[in-house]
Amino acid sequence: MAAAASPWLFFPRRVPMALAACVLALLAACAGAPGDRRPLVSVSLPSAPMNEAARLRWLDRVGWGANASSEAQLARRGLSLWMRDQLNPRSAPLPPAAQAQIDAMAISRTPLDQLVTGLDALPDEDQKKAARQAYQRRLNELAREAQQRFVLRALYSPNQLQEQMTWFWMNHFNVNLRKDNIRAMLGDYEENAIRPHALGRFRDLLGATLHHPAMLRYLDNAQNAANRINENHARELMELHTMGVGGGYSQADVQELARVLTGVGVSYQPLDAPPPNVRPALRADYVRRGLFEFNPNRHDYGPKTLLGQPIQSRGLAEADEALDRLARAPATARFVSRKLAVYFVSDEPPQALVERMAAAFTRSDGDIAVTLKAMFESPEFAASLGRKFRDPVHYVIAGVRLAYDERVVSNVGPMLGWINRMGQQLYGHETPDGYPLNEAAWASAGQMNTRFEIARAIGANGAVLFRTDDKAPLEKPAFPPLADSHAVRAMQAGLGADTREALAQARNPQEWNTFLLASPELMRR
Repeated sequence: MAAAASPWLFFPRRVPMALAACVLALLAACAGAPGDRRPLVSVSLPSAPMNEAARLRWLDRVGWGANASSEAQLARRGLSLWMRDQLNPRSAPLPPAAQAQIDAMAISRTPLDQLVTGLDALPDEDQKKAARQAYQRRLNELAREAQQRFVLRALYSPNQLQEQMTWFWMNHFNVNLRKDNIRAMLGDYEENAIRPHALGRFRDLLGATLHHPAMLRYLDNAQNAANRINENHARELMELHTMGVGGGYSQADVQELARVLTGVGVSYQPLDAPPPNVRPALRADYVRRGLFEFNPNRHDYGPKTLLGQPIQSRGLAEADEALDRLARAPATARFVSRKLAVYFVSDEPPQALVERMAAAFTRSDGDIAVTLKAMFESPEFAASLGRKFRDPVHYVIAGVRLAYDERVVSNVGPMLGWINRMGQQLYGHETPDGYPLNEAAWASAGQMNTRFEIARAIGANGAVLFRTDDKAPLEKPAFPPLADSHAVRAMQAGLGADTREALAQARNPQEWNTFLLASPELMRR
């Protein structure tokens, strides 16, 4: 590495980037349940020509990173049509080589109940050590498949905003892979609880996560029963998922919500097994859907009051009534809107923007796409492009997208390793609050040193991504021709003087790639 470049590599700085005004017509998403036909939402912004650099900034922020092929597609479609596609994602195939990898995964071929009950049928920990090790290996394989599928979609899916929002909501409704058998559930949780609602209605998303066995196991609601109250899920539902700290609820509300959620749990019995023995008066209340179970024997049927109003429903319907109330609370609109603004705009988003987003959330009954529309069309969003610091997941995926474009990696294992080295293992955050979204969490000197090493791995030895056998020889050359990329040429005018000086000192293409990928500008989106 050129000595003159080293200090600059570890102190990313904000580089002002002139933004041209642009044409934009954003339409709300139809990302709810299959067959849902929600009306489109039109958006108007001042129109002006958009240059290549501006298109790259939109791609970096709305998607998982700009590259030459996505810039060409955006140029052909125009920003308004491209954004319409993003906010209204339709089924879109991945490149065949990427889709084949996903189709071969057990999480793609095996229903959740079979994955989990098959694992639970293995000998328990009192039996042979080899059987216990096989059980843990299988759990690890399923978790790794979920991680691999996420990375492949982030790299190659045409629905880039949907992939962004899937990651955002997986972090918002966090579960941890190290608890119990959640490793077997991660793929289904993302695929069936999060992804279908990522651009839909918040209330649908909230309900899907609450009813999923991964969340019920993670926050211990499977142990929540009348006379044995467990408040974990109720507390996080209010504090982290909906109203937020200071949202106006009390400890009494947490206790009442915990009572509402009694009996909501998980059953590992075969789907064709007879229901449990329930008192005749309550048999009609029993519900079993996949692994989800509502058992009336464990439910507190006493009267309840939540947020100052009585719960009118009975049985499992009490949970739906409570979720309706939480999803429509003004505090929820503000809390969710601010978190979206932190993710997409700024670590400290302007309060006026948050209020406009919250108003859109409320008017649309929690429509996520409409809320995003209020943000995307704002002057605050346009002014923020190129300034939001990339967390480790964004940094690695954006680097590979830029370096290798549409060429499909055969082995995402090195990418997962790079992400893990920076402390953001997919589905690995221990506590329910999810990974932090702010720059301070990811911009330490040690982190920057690690990023330089990862930049070198991507830019000088990326051939490791294209071999399925770790012992196979690496292809030649082992690095991408980044300097020849149309996208890189377009962004060079916006590079700062320090970056240009470092690139000029590069002694070979590998070093040039490394300096570019480790530059302050590539740390931001």
